Amino acid sequence: MKNMVECVPNFSTSQPKVVEAILDEIKQVKAAHLLDYTYDDYYNRLVVTFAGNKNAVLKAAIDSAAKAIELIDMNQHNGQHPRIGAVDVVPFVPIKNINLKDCIRLAKKFGKTLAEKCNVPVYLYGEAATKPERRDIDWIRQGEYENLRENMRKPKRKPDFGPPSPHPTAGATITGARKIMVGFNVNLGTANLQVAKKIAKALHAKKGGLAFVKAMAAEIPEKNLTQIGMSITDFEKTPLHRVFELVKIEASRYNVPIVSSEFCGLAPLQALIDNAAYYLKIDNLNEDRVLEVAMQKAAEKAKKK
Repeated sequence: MKNMVECVPNFSTSQPKVVEAILDEIKQVKAAHLLDYTYDDYYNRLVVTFAGNKNAVLKAAIDSAAKAIELIDMNQHNGQHPRIGAVDVVPFVPIKNINLKDCIRLAKKFGKTLAEKCNVPVYLYGEAATKPERRDIDWIRQGEYENLRENMRKPKRKPDFGPPSPHPTAGATITGARKIMVGFNVNLGTANLQVAKKIAKALHAKKGGLAFVKAMAAEIPEKNLTQIGMSITDFEKTPLHRVFELVKIEASRYNVPIVSSEFCGLAPLQALIDNAAYYLKIDNLNEDRVLEVAMQKAAEKAKKK
């Protein structure tokens, strides 16, 4: 494949039939490859990962977003994750022979097309942001869906594309471009949400925590646990092991055990290598020393001969 871009849209649903309908739109695009999807009741959110060439990914993003807008009514939506719309955020990520500028152009094209097709307001964030404050997705999500209409009346919150007020059932959408991100969740052996919030606050960059880390606390009622949900926006500068060690330190303050951890979406190989090198104290570990990577590179060389 000459170029490859990743798209990781987040939809405000956990209804199996709606999830299936959204995924079907992606599957129908020939050169778009569905890589992963996760959804749950406590966040009430579907996170999808697909990749392909620029044209295929753009079509899959528009088609799946349009289907979500058709099926999801935000007036009936409840969930612990911040959100402003049925199609909450659609980031484009450079993977191979493509850069952030290309992804910015994709995000703008996606936003303009979706706004025209579905009459939904669209905001640009991250590297595609048109104003400094809009680089931060938390600024755009302030007040969430419940206060979206009132917030959009403010001059500073005029959308980049589409109508000046929310879609009646789909709210608004955020799109942009970013680097590869690690979604990492840690499950705590306590049902005390206030304790989990204190731990999340200690991790969150804007609240005095680690750079490039966003953290929030959520309840998992069926398991009698709480979860620290994190987005690590630059895992090379703030590696995964540093984040996990701080979780351990903060959890120990409250005598809370760590039950398990998980990735939300796909994890980049380099993040896993860095983690293994730290905990196993390996000095010379890199991707060239991973068997499957070495075999893949050998196979690619053989094809070129």
